[in-house]
Amino acid sequence: MYGLEGRRAIVTGAAYGIGRGIASRLVAEGCDVGLFDLDLAAAERVAAELSTSGRRIVVAAGDVSSKAEVEAGMGKLLAGLGGGADILVNNAGICRIGRLLEMPESDWRATFGTNVDGLFYATRAVVPGMVERRSGVVVNLASWMGKSGVEAYGAYCASKFAVVALTQSLALELGEHGVRVNAVAPGLVVQTKMRDESEEKRRREGLPLAEERAKAIPLRRAAIPDDIAKAVAFLASDQAAYITGETLNVTGGIWND
Repeated sequence: MYGLEGRRAIVTGAAYGIGRGIASRLVAEGCDVGLFDLDLAAAERVAAELSTSGRRIVVAAGDVSSKAEVEAGMGKLLAGLGGGADILVNNAGICRIGRLLEMPESDWRATFGTNVDGLFYATRAVVPGMVERRSGVVVNLASWMGKSGVEAYGAYCASKFAVVALTQSLALELGEHGVRVNAVAPGLVVQTKMRDESEEKRRREGLPLAEERAKAIPLRRAAIPDDIAKAVAFLASDQAAYITGETLNVTGGIWND
């Protein structure tokens, strides 16, 4: 356990996959948790499951690419958690596969709207309270593709490079206010909605699927959401009290830069 008992956390994209895993792990660690997701029904199902823990679970629905929806949703979550949050996990993300010269501009804009603008809006809605209290932690979900360009994943790579850069910049800006900012860079993760959608497109295009790609990972398996969630919980805890501005690889050894 990481000593998070009684802390208040908000997780975006919390209804599925990695976000759901993070929310579950934080509840298990003793946090009260706010779930923000575009899919209200799915988020409410997760909340019902997590509420059996006895922790306070609140839900808000919205599109992270919409400033107005983020502000309204975060306001609801902050109020439901008692007026503030100690931990913000910017997890919401999408992946649009396509070569840069061929992909629709709408896919490019949707990728940045969710993966970059969403982080920007959520951070600006939640972190001022942390600055005021001079305490708090932000954990952003980057990717190993935020450290290396990958064919047909140009938009996703660019957006995750941006997440790494924003993590570093925010850490520099917020350190003096007692707020730490780090990121987690997952590798190949299964049991997620994004991976299922990506796999279907890869199958149609005759590209190697996750099971085949996992053979190249030194640990010889893909990650599951809880592998990522444990890293998030560590970075959110006091055990990482002197870590800020870092992007932690959780890739099974496939990427070490």
